[in-house]
Amino acid sequence: MAVIQKVGVIGAGQMGSGIAHVAALAGYHVVLNDVSSERIKGGIATVHGNMARQVGKKLITEADRNGALSRIGAAETIADLSDCDLVIETATEKEDVKRKILGELSSVLKPDAIIGTNTSSISITRLAASTDRPERFIGIHFMNPVPLMELVEIIRGIATDDPTFEVTKQFVSKLGKTIAVAEDFPAFIVNRILLPMINEAIYTLYEGVGSVEAIDTAMKLGAHHPMGPLELADFIGLDTCLSVMQVLHEGLADSKYRPCPLLVKYVEAGWLGRKAQRGFYDYRGEKPVPTR
Repeated sequence: MAVIQKVGVIGAGQMGSGIAHVAALAGYHVVLNDVSSERIKGGIATVHGNMARQVGKKLITEADRNGALSRIGAAETIADLSDCDLVIETATEKEDVKRKILGELSSVLKPDAIIGTNTSSISITRLAASTDRPERFIGIHFMNPVPLMELVEIIRGIATDDPTFEVTKQFVSKLGKTIAVAEDFPAFIVNRILLPMINEAIYTLYEGVGSVEAIDTAMKLGAHHPMGPLELADFIGLDTCLSVMQVLHEGLADSKYRPCPLLVKYVEAGWLGRKAQRGFYDYRGEKPVPTR
């Protein structure tokens, strides 16, 4: 069975930098790749800042932080990932983008390297087919924010072999995460349950049943959710929410997964949530203000 020592992460955004963070803390050598050196530097800076916060909260020591940071480097090109034992793709939740990256990656990796995808909804079997090693391809779905969330979903495609599954489980366990094994159906477990709930909250707003504040307050105080569903949608990104709902709707052909027209309208407006400073809340002032 292969031993994972060096991990590549494609995508230096919120998810990619988070995965690099936890992998480096667990003792792995990590290289981060993105479309530009500026984005890679930004991802590494995010790791620096998040680890500093962990030191401040006494979750890790300064020695832990320094050791982890010494194990993170940049991979300026896909070719720079060639000596990795595991590469995890965390690109935007668009199948054509992921397939293009995975095709390029396959041509540079050593034959026994494992490819993982952090997709939150897309078929692992379909993505595996765009590589030269479907038997060594697997879904490794981290939750956001990666350093704080305890769960990782592991999803086998139809061709994923047993050694790949076992090595992946060992890797995730070493990160200190709890594993949930999901079958390769649209959106897996967490998002199959969570995103329709968020979509229903948006329908509740769309139909005038309650305001943004009323809906979020109702679920925080009435169901003890730590964050209201509309606040959570803004945190996830409304474009990502829409992508997952589209995958569910197309993949399961059930009208109950139809994306709410209001969600579509917000995405068309570019109001994607926190990352765009506007979504169901406006984040441009001192305090978030509902936009409806």
